[in-house]
Formats: sequence, C-alpha cells, structure tokens
Amino acid sequence: PNVPGWLISMGFLALIFVISIISVKSFGETEYWLSLVKIVTVLVFLVVGLLTIVGIMGGNGPIGLKNYTTGAAPFVGGLPATLAVFVVAGFSFQGTELIGITAGESATPETSIPKAIKQVFWRILLFYILSIAIIAAIIPYTSPNLLGASVDQVAISPFTLVFDRIGLAGAASVMNAVILTSVLSSANSGMYASTRMLWAMGGSGFAPRVFQKTNNRGIPVAALLLTTLVGAFTFLTSIMGPHVYQLLVAASGLTGFLAWLGIAVSHFRFRRAFVKQGHDLSELKYHAKWFPVGPILAIIMSLIVIVGQDLQAVQNFSWGRLLVSYMSIPLFIVLFVWYKVKHRTKMIPLDQVDLSAHRDHRN
Repeated sequence: PNVPGWLISMGFLALIFVISIISVKSFGETEYWLSLVKIVTVLVFLVVGLLTIVGIMGGNGPIGLKNYTTGAAPFVGGLPATLAVFVVAGFSFQGTELIGITAGESATPETSIPKAIKQVFWRILLFYILSIAIIAAIIPYTSPNLLGASVDQVAISPFTLVFDRIGLAGAASVMNAVILTSVLSSANSGMYASTRMLWAMGGSGFAPRVFQKTNNRGIPVAALLLTTLVGAFTFLTSIMGPHVYQLLVAASGLTGFLAWLGIAVSHFRFRRAFVKQGHDLSELKYHAKWFPVGPILAIIMSLIVIVGQDLQAVQNFSWGRLLVSYMSIPLFIVLFVWYKVKHRTKMIPLDQVDLSAHRDHRN
C-alpha cells in the first residue's frame, strides 16, 4: 500500500517490454500461461456463480434472476445508455483481430488460424456473456461497489464481489491476483499487436522505414520502442487524475471500432475482387461462411456504435463529453483525407485489385 502505483506499473511495463524484445516465442509462451490462468479461473467462477444462483452455495438461499429486473433493469437509461456501454465493452473485446496479425508468424496458419477463428464465438459466449449474466444475477446494478455508483467507490471488480458475497474471502484475494494476470495478458498481446502493425506500416510506406527494420531474432526494435513509449502515456493518470484514463479508454475503444469497420470493408471488397477475377473460394485456406452477411453486419454495427456512443452529449451539445467520446473520429478523417490528397488515390476497381500473395510492399 505504501508503494506508489506508478512505480509498480513501470515495473510491469518493463517486464512486458523484456518479454517482447526476447523473441516471438517468449511472447507466445507467456500469453499461453497467462491465458490458461484466466480460463481456469473463469470456469471455476462460472461453477461457483451458478451454484450460488440456485442456492447451493452462499447460505442465503437461491438468488434466482430477480436482480435482472431490479429498479430500471435490465436496460437502465434506455437506448442511449445501452449504446454508450458498447464502446467500453468493445474495448474489452478488441483483440480478436489479433488472429489475423499472428498469421504471419504462425508455423501452420492453414490449420491453426481457422481453428482459432472457430473457437472465438464459443469463447465469447462462455467467458464473456455467461460470466456477465452470472454477475448481473448475483449483484444488482444498484450496488454501491459498481462503476455506475461513484468512481471513488470502485475498489474491486464484479468477479471479486461475487466471491466476497458468498463468503469466500480468500478466493476474492486470489481473484484480484488473477485479474492482475489478465491485465498483464492484455498488455502483452497489445504490445505484440501494436508493434507488428507498426512494422507492417513501415514496410508498406504508411510509416517511416525505420520501423520495418528487425534485429537478428526478427524483432522490430524501433517499432517496439515507440509502442512502449506510447503505452507509457498511461502514467499521466498518476499526474493528471483519473479523467485521463477515461480519455484513453474512449480513444482506444472508438479507434478499435474504426479498425473493425476498416477490416469489414476490406474483407467485403477482397472477397468480391477474388471472385471477380475468376478465382474459386476453394483456393483460400480459410474463408468466412455466410458471406456477405458477416462484413455487412459488422459495418452496420460498427457505424451504430461509433455514431451512437454518447447521444446525450450530442443532444445537449456538451463539448467536453463530445471531445472525450468522439475524439478519434476527426483524427481519423484528417489522416484519411490527408493521405488521399497527398497520394491522389482513388477507389480501385474490383478487377484491378492486386491479390498477389507476394506483393512488393514498396509498390
């Protein structure tokens, strides 16, 4: 308790940096064990939570689903509030696109990537949706310990609250430790993904060429150093207060939806160009089912979340909240228009899209 929080954070940031600079294998091994801790813990949580709901654990009888309709639940604040939490939820979900980034360094992408993609749906259903359903059943949204009450009262996570409520105080402490490993896992994968994207941008001309360079172990050191420096901006929360954290979450969350929008558009045009140029889908090692439903649905949902994440601020013209909620949109538009004007690029017709697997990035 007497150690400054920024000092502990700096130690963990240094640890993540060391893991990333050693080799991609060290990243993969670390992520494997950190993920295993999360998975086992969530499975235990699901069992304990279900037993608590039906009254087998906890000693207070069955809780049932009454908390789903407590007060204004389940949709507190109506549609605007529901849309507002999408960005925070998306901030937690973002990272599934890491599958595509890791394909380039996978030994067997033709088998491992399709397997990982197919597992995403079931993992989201089990580890996210079912977990939230159990938390909502045990802890009402009116609980003063939840985020909706007061920022000053947010000391423990809902997962920890569940264990604490049923009397497993020791398990609650363990849960807090597990949450720390989850945060480290997120930082580990985020460091890897950001570094590789910056490396790819250096190779394609979207970033300075220095970021394309790698050492003898294949690590893009310059890209890793810049990513670490940007990650260190989180230390501003220790200097300028918790509102900086809100800015960072809003910026990264919305930027993630902009990235998903770009991925959906790219996938839609790639599949159409692939068929337009006379290729057969059987040539692809993996292709998404039900095309074009997937990318079209992703485009629509991303646009809804981007536009509707803070409707109250739009209606009331609250400039402070608008800045926090929508700061990434003008930045994206400026960069997009600047690139289009500078390079005078146009929409490439489907029959002229370069689908070569060994394309020279300098062209």
